[in-house]
Amino acid sequence: MTKIDDVARLAGVSTATVSRALRGLPTVSAATRRRVLAAAEQLQYAVSPSASRLAGGKTGTVAVVVPRITRWFFGTVVEAVEEFVHESGYDLLLYNLGGREQTRQRVLRTASLHKRVDAVILVATPLRPPEVTALTALDLPGVTISSGTVVPGWPCVRIDDVGAARTATRHLLDLGHTRIAHISGDPDDELAFTTHLDRRRGYQAALRTAGIRPDPSLDVESQFTIDGGNRATAELLARGEPPTAIFAACDEMAMGAMTALRDAGLRVPQDVSVIGIDDHDLAKVLGLSTIAQPAAEQGLLAARILLDPLGVRTAGPYAGRLPAPRGGDAPGDAPTPPVILPTRLVVRESTAPPRAH
Repeated sequence: MTKIDDVARLAGVSTATVSRALRGLPTVSAATRRRVLAAAEQLQYAVSPSASRLAGGKTGTVAVVVPRITRWFFGTVVEAVEEFVHESGYDLLLYNLGGREQTRQRVLRTASLHKRVDAVILVATPLRPPEVTALTALDLPGVTISSGTVVPGWPCVRIDDVGAARTATRHLLDLGHTRIAHISGDPDDELAFTTHLDRRRGYQAALRTAGIRPDPSLDVESQFTIDGGNRATAELLARGEPPTAIFAACDEMAMGAMTALRDAGLRVPQDVSVIGIDDHDLAKVLGLSTIAQPAAEQGLLAARILLDPLGVRTAGPYAGRLPAPRGGDAPGDAPTPPVILPTRLVVRESTAPPRAH
């Protein structure tokens, strides 16, 4: 295998000169560059991209931090990020927190990211003040996705969670439902997510607008999983008279709700309507009404925003609306405004008017 030393000997220059010539640096004369290029071509020497990046002080790697890679939303986002990052000539370093606070602290409060990556994407990972301070100290470009935490100088890509929940609840209200339950996120989750809080606000706002006072007995918290939705619905049914409709804060919880209702001998939607948020890959198969959010597009757009300051030219349908990322906000600067992508109501077989109508 040809090495850079072989090229240097054939061209009659040092290895440092070969490196500078092949990287196109202006410190090498045109004649010397031609001689190095000819030697490299004769020996069929190919420059290692990773070595070239390291020589320029770059790692060529983007870090992506996710709470749980096994969840549909996180997996979909990471896949989209990886595709764009790979096509742009970068590598992806995945940090899966596994839902553990200790892992978050190890990754975000220590030197885990220092000199290992050129940029960071945080996916739905709320931050505490020490973690924001640690990330800012890295002086790296970054983007957050679906996060309620503001990192100075980092753009955020997300949906309007309050608006999405309001639309889902309003759909049930428009069908004639008034006894609408809500199953949502676990407040005891180690990573302290905020998404479920925004979606609860949207649910309650829609009820109040319709003149309905939110009933705490119809609001049950559990994990954002199929099992979590199953347990929350079982608890809801055990409290007494079942609701005529359930708004689940995510599709996976909605799927668990449908299973629990079936096990209790109730039919969807004849006895209880169910709607979620996501448009999970299985939602269409199960006939689940939902609020579709562009999960892959959030990952793709975040990657484009992130790689722009690293010298990668952005293109595609969102190129014209990208904010200008900065390494950090100067004192007195307004926070970088979030990029909010649209959601849409998808009506399927799981929602219908209550039987009284």
